[in-house]
Amino acid sequence: MMRKLSLLFAGALMGASAMSLVYGAPGSTANAAGSETYKQLAIFGDIFERVRAQYVTPPDDKSLVENAINGMLTSLDPHSSYMNAEEAQDMRVQTKGEFGGLGIEVTMENDLVKVITPIDDTPAAKAGVLAGDYIAKIDGEEVRGLSLNDAVEKMRGLVNTPIKLTILREGADKPIELTVVRAIIKVKAVKVRVDDDIGYMKITSFTEKTLDDLESAIDTIKKQVPNDKLKGYVLDLRLNPGGLLDQAVSVSDAFLNRGEIVSTRGRDPKDVTRFDARPGDDIDGKPLVVLVNGGSASASEIVAGALQDLRRATVVGTQSFGKGSVQTIVPLGENGALRLTTALYYTPSGKSIQGKGITPDIKVDQPLPPELQGRDLTRGESDLKGHIKGTDEGDTGSGSAAYVPPEPKDDLQLIFAEQLLRGEKTDPAFPPNPDKAVLNQ
Repeated sequence: MMRKLSLLFAGALMGASAMSLVYGAPGSTANAAGSETYKQLAIFGDIFERVRAQYVTPPDDKSLVENAINGMLTSLDPHSSYMNAEEAQDMRVQTKGEFGGLGIEVTMENDLVKVITPIDDTPAAKAGVLAGDYIAKIDGEEVRGLSLNDAVEKMRGLVNTPIKLTILREGADKPIELTVVRAIIKVKAVKVRVDDDIGYMKITSFTEKTLDDLESAIDTIKKQVPNDKLKGYVLDLRLNPGGLLDQAVSVSDAFLNRGEIVSTRGRDPKDVTRFDARPGDDIDGKPLVVLVNGGSASASEIVAGALQDLRRATVVGTQSFGKGSVQTIVPLGENGALRLTTALYYTPSGKSIQGKGITPDIKVDQPLPPELQGRDLTRGESDLKGHIKGTDEGDTGSGSAAYVPPEPKDDLQLIFAEQLLRGEKTDPAFPPNPDKAVLNQ
């Protein structure tokens, strides 16, 4: 029976921007505001009233206040911000890993929403939506002109409510009208497959369901490959933007027997929280290779850093994103929530990855296909305007190309990892020497 680790902190996934959030205890109380501070606030109030009274067109008071708050917060760093009620709810939905929807994976192509695949046993699959379908209208509204995010939001909604899709399908002589009733869609945070004698697990995000999905993936691999035939595992963290801190710690703990996984340190030197592994390795000591690239950020960097420092895994790929800051979520009731950077996190060896990222044990570049040549797909915290300067940032900064080929046969980083596990390639970094692990106990 695999174990779960309950933690003090939790966080939230932020999507493509590669930001992770952490709920935590508030830091030290700031000094009381002085007279000069109240004087500045009075200036703000005066300007606000003048804008309301004299701007060329009547401004929206709510937008003015929200933008003023966000201006204050974003001047601190790229990850502090104000979330209104709708944005705070969206964040909660993302971290939960389930939502009311149709059950389709989609992309944007030719200004239409293209169905990559309907998820098995979901409303979309049952209604007859097929891979390759193009969604032209949602409840009668043209998709052209909408962003992919806008279209996805329109397809999500309350459970048991209907939605009408107008679909263009190759071979059909006219558009197809389908009515789909929304249901609870549970998003798999871990994708799993067996490549002959190797177990492959890709963590796409750190939601409330990630540890459970990882445990299920490991069970699937063990059932398909006899222990004496299984060469090892690949843990793919590429393009993973982060998420819940407690899940990152639990995922790390699944492969570790001991040692400090991560620590967070706030404004007060005494404000240090440490998270330690407990005995028990869910893959029974089998070799493990972790894949990272410029799209690996925050929670995924915590996992890669812990497994690297404790010499449990060999990290392969390119420099990770380098987001080593912690955001505390302060609920504001019906007014949304405040997201405020309150700490930095450190790997077991005491390194801050802020603005630097995880440096792989073995660097393996992934060439871009011809159609992407010339495009800058590099991601890095150090490139963000106003980011907190990391203590180990240096001149090179963080990040690398955030690209993974859709086909495994073209994936040089994955191929290299599997060759390591099969003994077809050798490197001094594989297997890692556990005697050189950093054990802060």
